[in-house]
This record gives sequence, C-alpha cells and structure tokens, in this order.
Amino acid sequence: MGNSNDMPSIVIVSGLSGAGRTEAMHVFEDLGYYCVDNLPPALIDDLVHLHDFPGTPDGERKIAIVCDARSQGFFQSMMEALRSLEAEGARYSILFLDADDEKLIARYKSSRRRHPLCNDGATISHGIERERALYREMRAQADYVIDTTNLLPAELRRKLKDLYASGNDREGLTVSVYSFGFKHGAPADADLVIDVRFLPNPFYDPVMRTMTGLDEKVHDYVMYNSDTETFLKRWKELLDCVMPGYVAEGKQQLAIAVGCTGGQHRSVVLAEETGDYLRSCGYRVSVAHRDLALAVRADGELVGADPNADDEGEETR
Repeated sequence: MGNSNDMPSIVIVSGLSGAGRTEAMHVFEDLGYYCVDNLPPALIDDLVHLHDFPGTPDGERKIAIVCDARSQGFFQSMMEALRSLEAEGARYSILFLDADDEKLIARYKSSRRRHPLCNDGATISHGIERERALYREMRAQADYVIDTTNLLPAELRRKLKDLYASGNDREGLTVSVYSFGFKHGAPADADLVIDVRFLPNPFYDPVMRTMTGLDEKVHDYVMYNSDTETFLKRWKELLDCVMPGYVAEGKQQLAIAVGCTGGQHRSVVLAEETGDYLRSCGYRVSVAHRDLALAVRADGELVGADPNADDEGEETR
C-alpha cells in the first residue's frame, strides 16, 4: 500500500457529452490541476504514480481526469480503478455533469459536432439515450452532480470553484501591476490602463529629475499632494468595484498598467501604491516597471544600464 501523504488528490470528471466537461477541465487547469482528457480507467493507477507532473502553488499535487464512456465495460473498469486507488489511500471525488436531452441536442446542433455514440448513423437522441445507459451507475456513484441545462459557462465555473478551489478565491487571480511611459509606447497587454499624467510632475524639479519613483523624495512629492490623495481615493474605489467582478468571472490573470510621460516618476510611485493596496485586499500581486531602465541618472547614464556593457551603450532591460 502506498503512502497516502504522497498520493495526489484526484477528481474524476464524467457525464454526458455536451454537458460541460470541456469547460470543467478549463476550470481545473486554472485551479492548478494536472488535467488529462479521455483517459481509459485502466490507466488511472499508472497516472497517479507519476511524479513528474507539477503541483499547485501550495505544493499539493492534484489531478483531474475526464473519463469518457464508450463501451459497456466502462463502469466495471472504472470501479476497479477506484477500488485500487482506495486501497492505496488516494483521495478522490467523482464529478458528474448532466443536462436534459433537449439542451444537449441543441448544443450538438449548434456546435455541428457528431455525438461520440452516433458513429453508426444513429440520431443524436439515440446517442444520448445510449450514453445515459452507460453512465447510469456512474451517476449514482458521483459525489457531486451538476445539471448544466440552464447554466451559463460563468455560472458553471463558479460552482466548480465553490466545490474545488482551496483558500481565498482572490488567490486564484494573479495580478500584474506595471508602470510605463506613454512616450515609449502604450501597453498592448493591459486589461486596465490608468493615465496619471495629470498629476504634478517631479521631472521639472532639477533635484528629482534624475531620480525615480523608487526614491523616497519622489515618492513623498507624488503621494503628499492633494491631487494625488483625491485620485487615490477614487482609484481604490474603482478597484474595489471591478476586482470582485473579475474574480467572479473566473479571470485568472489581470494586468494593470499605470502610465505617466516617461515611466520614471509618477507611474512608478502609483504602481507601487496600487500593488500594495491590492495585496492588502488579499490578491496575489507582482509589480514591475516597464520603462524604468530608460530613466537617466545624474551622471548621464541610464538607470538600467549595464556597467559592463560595450561602448555602444547596450542596455539591460
């Protein structure tokens, strides 16, 4: 018998074709599961004992397996595989996705896909009838049955995350906050772009011109300003409004770009402030400064310049 502490947690995803198995696998991928589609039950034990698939950020190994019923021996083979897992102390649950016949037929007609049990020319209705017969016992054994007849994809995602997401939902959203300078080009990959060029610019102070938003003097100049204080209040209110919506929609990655003229002073300060605020709200956040390497120091060198670069002035980015 294997050590149960070394065994991954397993979700067996089953159910009617067209009931949402593909959407379910996308959710499990987002949750950090190692996902395998259409795996024969006899191979489940071999997969569980592999040790070269990645774990989730918290180090837990999780597998989601879609098992597709194509033969009369499906249930018997599946039960044998599950008994083997139980004997080794593996944790597993069975998720079964269902929908009424009318909805399944409509989905197949809309997708123009052929039902997997209609290879002999049978109608979609006949294929669904055959599949229900094959899955009858599997459905009865399921830990969770979700009827997707009237569910939108976003609603199915929320249900699955309620069942299988560990920890705070906000931890599933990775937020990248970065500063940039408009004169170096607008960002192409940002979901939210905020322009802070309306704020007083430290560049016009000779002392701060060659500093960056990471310097305390620049930070204080930007932050301790009535315009900035008013902006931050409204900006945080906007974040409080939109961020829960992204989480509810199941968004996994969000990029927020904060821009000023050169990407050296104001945007750097406010990108850092934005990152700190979102972390305090429970989000996983990284902060970067896209154009800070282009800032000029007092000695005329670029902030991001490589001191070992050749005479052509090659930069590190």
